[in-house]
Amino acid sequence: MDFKVLGLEHIAIAAKDSAELAERFETLLGISIEHSEEVPSQKVKTDFLRIGSSSVELLEATAEDSPISKFLQKRGNGVHHLAVRVDSIKKALAHFKARGCQLVDEEPRPGAGGCLTAFVHPKSFGGLLIELVEKPKD
Repeated sequence: MDFKVLGLEHIAIAAKDSAELAERFETLLGISIEHSEEVPSQKVKTDFLRIGSSSVELLEATAEDSPISKFLQKRGNGVHHLAVRVDSIKKALAHFKARGCQLVDEEPRPGAGGCLTAFVHPKSFGGLLIELVEKPKD
């Protein structure tokens, strides 16, 4: 492969009320929000809770037409996607495309925390939405 998977970035959970779910993480597991951010391009508010070297990302829609709103209407609260950290998102996208995978994003787009992100369609991954994440270079 032309790229490396560097680790699990986060597991994203769609929630109608992310504050309520964050409170459960705090009360029941002792894990609190480390970082919150709105991602206007995705019409979503994100709350990140650090667990070891990975995170749980709580996603709450900020508009009725956001992808998270649509997900919640169909399925309710639940796991939305699995994000993996890669060393080169462009090489990872080329790798998936060359193998006939359906991509949600042909090109990387800005994500939370200054990262570049792109999604691989669930049809290409056994029903699981995969997010590719490239962290900004220091």
